[in-house]
Amino acid sequence: MGIEVESLHKHKDHKKAIRESEAIVVGGGNTFRLLKMIQQLDIIETVRYKVLDGTPYVGWSAGANVASPTICTTNDMPIVEPDNFSAFNLVRFQINPHYLDANPDGHAGETREQRIEEYIAMDPFSYVVGLREGSMIKVDDGDINLIGPKSARVFKHGSSPREYKPGDDFDFLFE
Repeated sequence: MGIEVESLHKHKDHKKAIRESEAIVVGGGNTFRLLKMIQQLDIIETVRYKVLDGTPYVGWSAGANVASPTICTTNDMPIVEPDNFSAFNLVRFQINPHYLDANPDGHAGETREQRIEEYIAMDPFSYVVGLREGSMIKVDDGDINLIGPKSARVFKHGSSPREYKPGDDFDFLFE
């Protein structure tokens, strides 16, 4: 495909490598561990400014979580303790990747919807986008689009969760 990928950990000067990159790609894994590593490298602001200046950012799973203002809507276990929950803040809303509607028979625990509603009760000004498998959010030049075969479930304190499908207007997430 003609794309050369270089891992950040192979560079001595992480910030310089970010500043010189043509795109930033952040994959999955444990979100708490990823954020702790990002904090230890002290690259949050470097990545944020680079992306807000127009450099493409692709993140999936934990990489989508850290694109949010915080990692507070991750599904991961806190296997390590980051300094705080603040992330890249590339978008003004929280993302919950791998969102599931299911409540399996015999499951006595909370559903994803219940967990997100607990979050928005504590942060009533935040939107949370429950992003189902196989779908993505694309933000480009002030436009936001849902891409993929499935709808997204959007949560806001004081409102019932709403389903949005590809092609729907998501501009309200920029408010």
